[in-house]
Amino acid sequence: MVVLPVEATEPNPSAPGRPGGAWRPALRRRLPAALALLVAAPVLAALHATRPAPYGDHFTAHASYAREGRHPLAVLPVRGEAVTLWDDGVVTANDGTSVRWHRALPAADDWLPAQGGTGVLRPLGRGILAVVTPPRIAAYRLADGDLRWAVPAHEGCVFTPGRAVRHAGALIVAQPCPAAAWTSQLIAVDDLGRITPHRTPLGNDVPGRRPEHPNTEKVLARPR
Repeated sequence: MVVLPVEATEPNPSAPGRPGGAWRPALRRRLPAALALLVAAPVLAALHATRPAPYGDHFTAHASYAREGRHPLAVLPVRGEAVTLWDDGVVTANDGTSVRWHRALPAADDWLPAQGGTGVLRPLGRGILAVVTPPRIAAYRLADGDLRWAVPAHEGCVFTPGRAVRHAGALIVAQPCPAAAWTSQLIAVDDLGRITPHRTPLGNDVPGRRPEHPNTEKVLARPR
């Protein structure tokens, strides 16, 4: 703890010719508050370090990621990170030393116990992850977990994560309608969303990040 030295007495603080006589009374008034902050800072830091993680996150000595009391249903390794779907419907991304983000799936208690993690986590390329659930398909940016787009299932229909397949750079997902056993639809999505004619492209890059090679003419060295 750092303590500032202050003179105990002063014959005449405001006497002419003594520099600093006007500010010493103010310093004495502020000193107790400053000392209180110095004493409280280590206590607050210790409380912050010992508080439990909000999702029970912890890493073992071998850099294995786990959540207290939760079981992983599916793990998808992508770009040096691991995206995990847990039995409580939470999706997490970690880089081996820290958790990047958490996302909770809607109404997971209604379908997750029977569905499990089969086909739920699907990479779409260009740093985008698709999470296929019966009520909707949602796409998240792997870098920060930002929701980029969502496609809800048609009324009376559900998506089937286990029956999704990749074809020509797209993810094709079946959408059967239980009310009419003979009715089934297929939709195709990619990193920009549902594939439809004349769609508006999305900017999925992290804001502020510049392209690796903005000027392709400067990528190659000049011939010698």
